[in-house]
Amino acid sequence: MSKRESYEKRAEELILPIVEENGFELVDVEFVKEGGTWYLRAYIDKEGKIAVNDCETVSRAFNVKLDEADFIEESYIMEVSSPGLWRPLKKEKDYVRSMGKEIEIRTYKPIDRQKEFYGILAAYDANSVTIEIEDGTKKTFQKTDIALIRLAFDF
Repeated sequence: MSKRESYEKRAEELILPIVEENGFELVDVEFVKEGGTWYLRAYIDKEGKIAVNDCETVSRAFNVKLDEADFIEESYIMEVSSPGLWRPLKKEKDYVRSMGKEIEIRTYKPIDRQKEFYGILAAYDANSVTIEIEDGTKKTFQKTDIALIRLAFDF
């Protein structure tokens, strides 16, 4: 396990009870470097929508736990926010919630000279995702080939 993954795992262990106490769902925790700055981000959600006050409540309690545990060597900025409309599908519950809905898949390398695909989520397992395209055909992707998978929205 990389240092980044161990930080994310430990942070998730600390924030999960806080999120659950408040009746929210923990969507994801990530430790990423952007423009030379490290960020520890936690994404929370709830039925309806997450408000700024919800994020603030979790952030304050999480900050106390992070200070007590003091396990991250690098300096970083901690953020708690909503995953937004374009949240990626990462966990089993994300796939369950998205069955029968239109999703967008972006692949690392072109498949049939294409890197973006849209269709209805028809099936998934630990290794693959299948979508039904407009013409009714089904296309299966290996998860290792997928750079991004999320709900598709037309505006």
